[in-house]
Amino acid sequence: MASKCTTVLFAGVLASMAAPTHASPRVISLDQCADQYVVALSPRETIVGLSYRADDADSHLRALAVGLPQRRITTESILAARPTLAVRYWGGDARLEAALATHGVRVVKIEDATDFDGVRTNVRTVAAALDQPARGEAIVADMDRRLAVSANAWKGRPGLYLTPSGYTAGQGTFIDRILAAAGIANAAPQAGFAPVRLEDVVLGPPRGFVLGFFDRLSAAFERWGMGRHQALQKRLPDRTLASLPASVLSCPGWFAAEGVETLARAAPPKDAKE
Repeated sequence: MASKCTTVLFAGVLASMAAPTHASPRVISLDQCADQYVVALSPRETIVGLSYRADDADSHLRALAVGLPQRRITTESILAARPTLAVRYWGGDARLEAALATHGVRVVKIEDATDFDGVRTNVRTVAAALDQPARGEAIVADMDRRLAVSANAWKGRPGLYLTPSGYTAGQGTFIDRILAAAGIANAAPQAGFAPVRLEDVVLGPPRGFVLGFFDRLSAAFERWGMGRHQALQKRLPDRTLASLPASVLSCPGWFAAEGVETLARAAPPKDAKE
């Protein structure tokens, strides 16, 4: 079922199709994260290419990508689509950017946001490049509304973020800000992304888990990860605060606020005893 965010974006797409788009650039996306920004912010008929991961299971707006062309991220393939603007997070490299610039294609970068202010900046930057500032502001406003209604839901309860491969995320990461937005005190022992030992997770002090990417546990690269260990699996049912899907975590986007909402909905009622 499409999320409320996706429903709002579908409505925006339909409206943009009825409006004149002569000023909008012909845009191509160079990676999966950029796909999200392009399909959310650009009039559909001006999108001349998305990445081959645009409709993968961990692509948040994969429903909006259906029917749009997918292209290889090579200079030849991109130029064949005749874009005037390319949007990228990590796709391509400096040589590709230089080659596109030589042919008059402007490249707009999505920065590696580590907080929601960074996401606001990214949305507004891409929206301005696409000549869609109103759509950008609508997305920012919806994100801020979700954050406001979810604030401090967990009232400072400690929580350890955990991925199937046994990594956690401490201070200085976007995950840390997602937890904080829902009122969860990050229990990661150090800053940044780092592995945690199974013994520390299973035998350490009591704390709740916030799971990330566990909906992708069947992926081949997680086959031997910590997430499959029997000792951890026995503890997850009673100690999991919430599980966040890959589609809200794989890119620093406004839809991370949906992850904050997921955390907030799992919190005890406000009138529950401490």
